[in-house]
Amino acid sequence: MTEVPVKEYTDPDAGDRWHRVHPVSPMVKGWIGIIAVIVIFGRGLFEDLLVDGRTPRIGPEGEFLPLWVLVVLVVVIALLFALSFFLSWYFTRYQVTNDHVRINSGVIFRQHRQARLDRVQAIDVVQPLLARLFSLAELKFEVADSGSSAVRLSYLKLSEAQLLRATILARAAGVKQDPEHPDEVAEAPEQSVLELPPRRIIGATLLSGTTIFVLVAVVALAVVALVLDEPLPLGAVLAGAVPFLFAMAAAYWATFSNSFNFRAAISPDGIRLRYGLLETRAQTVPPGRVQAVGIVQSPLWRFAGWYKMQVNVAGYGVDTQASGARTTLLPAGTSNEVMQMLALVLPDPGVDEPFEVFGAAISGQDQDCGFITTPRRGRILSLLSWRRNGFLATRTALICRSGWMWKQAQVVPHERTQSLALHQGPLTRRLGLADVVLHSTPGPVSAKIWHADLDTARRLFDEQAERAASARLISPPEHWLEQVDRGEEADHGKP
Repeated sequence: MTEVPVKEYTDPDAGDRWHRVHPVSPMVKGWIGIIAVIVIFGRGLFEDLLVDGRTPRIGPEGEFLPLWVLVVLVVVIALLFALSFFLSWYFTRYQVTNDHVRINSGVIFRQHRQARLDRVQAIDVVQPLLARLFSLAELKFEVADSGSSAVRLSYLKLSEAQLLRATILARAAGVKQDPEHPDEVAEAPEQSVLELPPRRIIGATLLSGTTIFVLVAVVALAVVALVLDEPLPLGAVLAGAVPFLFAMAAAYWATFSNSFNFRAAISPDGIRLRYGLLETRAQTVPPGRVQAVGIVQSPLWRFAGWYKMQVNVAGYGVDTQASGARTTLLPAGTSNEVMQMLALVLPDPGVDEPFEVFGAAISGQDQDCGFITTPRRGRILSLLSWRRNGFLATRTALICRSGWMWKQAQVVPHERTQSLALHQGPLTRRLGLADVVLHSTPGPVSAKIWHADLDTARRLFDEQAERAASARLISPPEHWLEQVDRGEEADHGKP
């Protein structure tokens, strides 16, 4: 398939043109079906060929299948696959305009997808292993309120997918084209922020929560054997151990492969993340699309001083696929690297000493940074973490911290606060305490202030609502580069 010229995407007068994906795309998407057919129908054939050296037997008396019939069956199946692949490719088309991306697909059941460019929350360029062999990539972009039904365009040439991503991001950002060069849309330059070495990914995988679960399971098994005062039956141990080991191996592999070769960079398009071992992903989150940031440290990571960062992005949802790799902003970073990534998400921390304030948030140490913690009467509800539970409102965000074994901190920009809730149970009501919950878009980050003084919680409830409303009034436009254009126009208009 000939490469689509740049002008096909960037020319404003070409908005009504439709394009097709790469012809190999149906095979890349349907290779599992091909393997399944070969396994199901080819197993008996190969067994007969290896044992008898003859074609398989059919009929009640076991007559041998004529060779020409076998050849015809193979040809017919191959033609059916080829026809289905051709129809799938022929009826899949996409269109990029100044305001929308439209994708039509399906042969019998037609599907029409349309997404507004100004609602694009993030764009991924995904390359599964087989697609990498053909230098193809899937373009996947999330739109606000799309949930798990993200818009997917698969598969395009890698260079074509990168060009289309740059075009969509440029139009979503409100970049105006140069009238003298309408066909020039280059990918925005980027500046590298950090890169995680493989040895850290290996160490973080081995010291992850999966290892804690394995240790707890082994200790529980030893306690059961000790209570019974007799060795457990070998058959029962093997029956339970084999699926358990497979599940643990899959968990370790998912964590390692999704975090391998992790790199982060910043560009005018937004935050760029690249990661993956077999399936590589280049992820771009435009500025201001991160709704909340969560930082967590598991018990075994304290020895190495590592933290994991996750984000809520509209359209991502909870992201249970691939162990939440798409919602991970930093799989295993030091405190300095956490500060670097926080600076990308929240350029204006709203405090004069951001390192001390955010350091106190993620470490939980009692520093004089202004955190309001659980009052002493609430220690009965949080014996080990009542001194750590607390919050701090800066000029630009609300910071929450909690936990003792798993240290947690959440950062929610004021303009991204969707709503608030005040919770009281029987015990907290009797103790004069309350929990404050900040509602964000669906995702792994749940911002909650535990066991705050009731008057403090009520005051925070009212003040945070006012801060959120005020911050939304001065938040940047959806087309985040329009302000640059306006500034340039103002400069050109000066005498």
